[in-house]
Amino acid sequence: MRLLEDKDKDNYKNFLENHERCNFQQSLEWGNVKTNWKKEVILSEDENGSIRGTLCVWIRKIPLFGNIMYSARGPVCDLYNEDIIKDLVEGAGILAKKYKAFALRVEPDVLKSDEEFRKIILKNGFKIKDDSKDFKDEIQPRFVFRLDLRGKTEDEIFSAFHQKTRYNIRLATKKGVEVKEGTKEDLKEFYKIMVETGERDNFLIRSLSYFEKMYDEMAPKHMKLLMAYHDNEPIAGIIPIMYGNKTWYLYGASSNKHRNLMPNYLLQWTMIKEAIENKCDMYDFRGVSGVVDESHPQYGLYRFKKGFNADFTEFIGEIYIPYKPIKYKLYKIAEKTFRSLRTIKRNLNEKIRNK
Repeated sequence: MRLLEDKDKDNYKNFLENHERCNFQQSLEWGNVKTNWKKEVILSEDENGSIRGTLCVWIRKIPLFGNIMYSARGPVCDLYNEDIIKDLVEGAGILAKKYKAFALRVEPDVLKSDEEFRKIILKNGFKIKDDSKDFKDEIQPRFVFRLDLRGKTEDEIFSAFHQKTRYNIRLATKKGVEVKEGTKEDLKEFYKIMVETGERDNFLIRSLSYFEKMYDEMAPKHMKLLMAYHDNEPIAGIIPIMYGNKTWYLYGASSNKHRNLMPNYLLQWTMIKEAIENKCDMYDFRGVSGVVDESHPQYGLYRFKKGFNADFTEFIGEIYIPYKPIKYKLYKIAEKTFRSLRTIKRNLNEKIRNK
């Protein structure tokens, strides 16, 4: 076990892009987008010095508490090789001492139903928090929709969509909606629509500079901006991320005007077709609420993504090592309180806007 050095970066990128468990959030490029975190990568190597497992860890100072370590969708390795897991855990312990961190939080790309993985991580000092149901409970979405593309043609994928989804894709085309790939300059139009979407659906949005940083670090190889136009007017857009054998739908926005033209359906289908062309194994629609109830405020998002015949997927949730258990427990209480207050503030602002 050792930590990534500058001379290892090309080998690390090659390992990540070619591994079946590849995830863009473990990449150096994505780490560069998150400028308010320090990054370290733990490498596990075989007897020949070849990389066999990795864990990209972000470190951040939390006021009053000290440094916390976090890893999104790691590790990337054979999850059932205990030697690799032990190696990575040992590396995390070394990092914790280096940065005097009070905890390591990991949200792995692992199904809740994976009992073998549970046994291995519990054996290696992790604890498991797997009881969240909503977006606000964790950093990464616990529940997603994933569309398996392996060995399937465009016609096979399209014909499996819900009838209403197919209808809406055809409707958008019939009504003259056009999808074009945007440039960095087009992010300004995308951002305007994103602001509109955030106000309508009551969620916080990133700054324009954040999206521009994403573009600088990820495009054109790993990021695209797709914009939908009607009569040359931008009415919707999406930002997908392509890394290794997968494509993720990361951000989407739609104007209040012309929503009846169903541009979001055509945007998704355009990107799914590109993922098929690029021989991706999977198209990830990202997060939905775990509360599958028509009365839930996020049910419309669930219904939209479900219409593409993707699989409703539940991850294991958060696994963590509390190096300083009391401090970590207090931090979790403070974090939950902060999120609750932020939700209350957002709901009050929405009521004020709607008066």
